[in-house]
Amino acid sequence: MRICKLVATVAFSILAGNAFASDGAGCKTARLADGNWTDNIAQNGLAAVLLKPLGYDTHLEVLSAPLIFASLKNKDVDVFLNSWSPSVDSLVKPYLDDGSVVQLTVNMTGAKWTLAVPDYVWEGGLRNFSDIAKYRDRLDRKIYGIESGSDGNQIILDMIAGDAFGLKDFELVESSEQAMLTEIQRKVRGKDWAVFMGWAPHPMNNRLAMRYLEGGDDWFGPDQGGATVWTAARSGFAQECPNLGRFFTSLKFSVELENTMMGYILEDGMDGPAAAVKYIGLHPELLEGWLEGVTTLDGAEGLPAVRKGLGID
Repeated sequence: MRICKLVATVAFSILAGNAFASDGAGCKTARLADGNWTDNIAQNGLAAVLLKPLGYDTHLEVLSAPLIFASLKNKDVDVFLNSWSPSVDSLVKPYLDDGSVVQLTVNMTGAKWTLAVPDYVWEGGLRNFSDIAKYRDRLDRKIYGIESGSDGNQIILDMIAGDAFGLKDFELVESSEQAMLTEIQRKVRGKDWAVFMGWAPHPMNNRLAMRYLEGGDDWFGPDQGGATVWTAARSGFAQECPNLGRFFTSLKFSVELENTMMGYILEDGMDGPAAAVKYIGLHPELLEGWLEGVTTLDGAEGLPAVRKGLGID
């Protein structure tokens, strides 16, 4: 309820006040936090591609999750598009409480984020968090996470430290997202057992025969880590740059969009902007919603400028 009220209040204040104001020159560069996760790369790529024909530049700061929120507080970055609730709730709560970080909008529903296993491991009996320790030897006492500092890794470390589910003798293997997936694919080829961080949206759900574990509600949230993703901004950003505030409030994603764009990045070798251009070319109807009420930096109507800039008739 608290999140909904904050989002509604911020969104209303942006849209109700000075609805078609253009931004000043000090707003020309939007500074985006980048967690270096493929879904965030896709999100930031989409934002950059849309902002360029509007007359804005984007600057990416690659940061770990804890540093992202600290950087928003310190006004070193403006926006972060990949705040997953409830998994980031403990990280971001102090900043929401002191007002240094605000929630602009919920940008995606239907996501999930929890521990997963290959389907043959599920069929072998490991279906619940409480089953993990039973198979410690087959798992080599390891759980595969992503990069150090991520909120998912911290949850796993907290479980190990607190001996939740009897995991005190387990090790968290930290690596990049891609390195983790490469290792899991190697294990799948050999039918070796593994527990790893899984999430949707992500093309892993199509590439791997995998199942999400039950029983982790107290750690990753209900519905197998069901998540809401929201856009975080530094305090004052939407007031200082109302047009950018309106843009980032209107920029919404879907699981299907991110699954597809992430596939372009991971499987086709595209960068975020190239993936965004391809996806927009196939779904130009999305531009109207993303750009409703948004202008160029100098105050012209935004939608025609973006359509022209992207070569969309």
